Amino acid sequence: MQTIGIKDLQINPAILTKALEAQEYTLITKRSKPVGIALAFDDKIVTQGLKTALMIDAYKKSLLSLGQLSKTLNISKKETMKMLSLMGIDVIDYDFKDELKDLDSFL
Repeated sequence: MQTIGIKDLQINPAILTKALEAQEYTLITKRSKPVGIALAFDDKIVTQGLKTALMIDAYKKSLLSLGQLSKTLNISKKETMKMLSLMGIDVIDYDFKDELKDLDSFL
């Protein structure tokens, strides 16, 4: 992975173009702190990204189960749960109020 500072990019934008044409990931920094990553455009990025986004949206709307989402994305359930967790999406839909009602009726 190549690293390019914002100032270097302003002076010579061809640096980034050459890295992208060579299919290299490029870390862009500002004052030595990462601000972004550039990668070469590929149709696969669009189709895989769109597919993932649509499947996650279907999962959030309860149209897909965790297992179906995993199978569709071709990753394990463990990887799917980790991905959803990192995205801030609940893996388990749990209504604590319903459980309290059940507990009250049980007691």
